[in-house]
Amino acid sequence: MHQSPTLHIAWATTWYTTRKKGDSHLFAVDLWRFSFYHQNVAVRKGTKSKVSEKSASNRGRKKKTSSGKKKIPWAVLFWLGFILLMLGLYLVNREAINKSITIIKEEVFSGGRAENGDSHLLEPPPENGDSHLLEPPVENDDSHLLEPPAENGDSHLLVELRERALYFIRIGSDGSAVRVRAERRLPATDSPLRDVIQAVIAGPNAEETQSGLISLIPAGTKLLSVTIRGDTAYINFSEDFQYNTHGTEGYNGQLRQIVFTATEFPNVRDVQILIEGSRIDYLGESTWIGSPLSREMFQG
Repeated sequence: MHQSPTLHIAWATTWYTTRKKGDSHLFAVDLWRFSFYHQNVAVRKGTKSKVSEKSASNRGRKKKTSSGKKKIPWAVLFWLGFILLMLGLYLVNREAINKSITIIKEEVFSGGRAENGDSHLLEPPPENGDSHLLEPPVENDDSHLLEPPAENGDSHLLVELRERALYFIRIGSDGSAVRVRAERRLPATDSPLRDVIQAVIAGPNAEETQSGLISLIPAGTKLLSVTIRGDTAYINFSEDFQYNTHGTEGYNGQLRQIVFTATEFPNVRDVQILIEGSRIDYLGESTWIGSPLSREMFQG
């Protein structure tokens, strides 16, 4: 049996020491046993280290079954089964899947059809087609019905007329001015009071003149504005309204024409005369117009 040099030295030293005491035989045997024991321990430690090295080197290697074959990972088995399942479903429903794929292709690529396809439906209609329906009407159609009626036509049929009361003056046999009510048909507008005052300023028409009616409103008088506030009509005239060549009787006559014509409307009770937008007290020397005038203020 091979012993290490260290054990030999220890054994020799011990033997030499104990020899002097007479127990050399016994100590020699014990030291031999001691060296044999430690040699076996060293061998065991070396064996364990080799075994641990082998186990460490085999950690990275794939495990094998008891029969020596390699194990197949479960992930590979899962995907292999999934692929086989999809393949089986495709084989069973192959016709339906192919039809669906064909429909999808047609919808995706329908925008790129050839020019001889249905794309002509998006093009403008041809010139000789029905496109003239979108053009302005031609001159020989019925669009002239929207134009104003001709002067020599039946335009009065398209205008609404209203019966209005106008007041003029007739000179009596004694020379007095008598107020006379005249009926006239005037066009209906949004300002009927202004219309009747304008008609009174213009004077009687031919038929009314033949019946002896006249107007005492001074020539050149212009109507500037008409406003109603409450039950009072504010009628604004040009300055010509304040000059009457017939004197006091003429002033009374022109005022009666305006006041009675305006108060024919139910919402007008009296009239305030304005000259160029201002209120004045008198026409001439003694005819009062400084306050609203009503029918009760005039006699005859």
